[in-house]
Amino acid sequence: MMATRSCRFLLQRGAQLVSPLAAAGRPVPLLGCVRTVKTTTWFEEHLTEDNQKYMRRLLGEEFRTQTAEKLNPLKDEPWPRHEWTEGSRRVGLVAVKLGMAPIWTKTGERHPVTLLQVQDCHVLKYLPKEEFDGHTAALVVGGKNASPFHKAEEEMEMFRNAGVPPKQKVTIFKVSDNAIIKPGTPLYAAHFRPGQYVDITAKSIGKGFQGVMKRWGFKGQPASHGQTKTHRRPGASGPGGDPAKVFKGKKMPGRMGNTYITAHGLKIWRVNTKYNVLYVHGTVPGHRNCLLKVRDTALPTRQSSLLNPPFPTYFTEEEGDLDEDLYDDNLFVHTEPSLTLT
Repeated sequence: MMATRSCRFLLQRGAQLVSPLAAAGRPVPLLGCVRTVKTTTWFEEHLTEDNQKYMRRLLGEEFRTQTAEKLNPLKDEPWPRHEWTEGSRRVGLVAVKLGMAPIWTKTGERHPVTLLQVQDCHVLKYLPKEEFDGHTAALVVGGKNASPFHKAEEEMEMFRNAGVPPKQKVTIFKVSDNAIIKPGTPLYAAHFRPGQYVDITAKSIGKGFQGVMKRWGFKGQPASHGQTKTHRRPGASGPGGDPAKVFKGKKMPGRMGNTYITAHGLKIWRVNTKYNVLYVHGTVPGHRNCLLKVRDTALPTRQSSLLNPPFPTYFTEEEGDLDEDLYDDNLFVHTEPSLTLT
């Protein structure tokens, strides 16, 4: 990245330097120049349009080459594998929210689902429990390729060690000791299967500063009967003389949204292995095209759906080519006949 150099002038009055004027006893203005470096230019600012296209095409080819080299992690010095046991904690995925669509079950029930696409998701780094928190191991996972010109050198070093392109979102998943994966391993949507339940974490849509009716769902006050300019106000905020304070956590106006929210226990109805798309029940936090975390649910009543999952993840070398679409048993498939004549 290019940088511009400038000078910052410092003016000081005094007679600290030895000079003829200072010897005469008169104050001498001192002028100093301190060089500063400002990174205020973009990498493509001084490039022609043809050079910009060439650089982007060159980076795209390099990213595709790096991704292709990591398609078969089991053939390139794989790490020891372990069997799944009850209580094992697998790694999660980084996905992109595409939008929503309806689905129908075989009994005619209609359900809304959210489409999540897993784009260029790779394991970046393994953190043993001694380096993480002293209790459990963790894996650093990144998703969706990004431009290397907008990444710090410390971040780029991690991507180079893993042998993958730089990622737009980097997050951490806690895993058990038998579910560790070698850095550089690609992660696919087939990591989850239809019928499983997942927890999804993302940053909610920011609504700005809102009142209590929109932020907390207050009823508000009457529109008439003596009410003057208090129709949407919260009213009394606390007790009187005792305890003579407003308790912490009181629902008041303030900033709404733009915080990380986790939706628990969402069912996976369908998995598209060709485009790496998950069809998740209901709504998930975040705006369209946002990046979110998908992991196995922590709800004790839903963990029974995790029997015999792909462990520690889905490898194309072992299971081979799966069907293009994997459906839940109760989901109605539109390519199948809806009526049968006997």
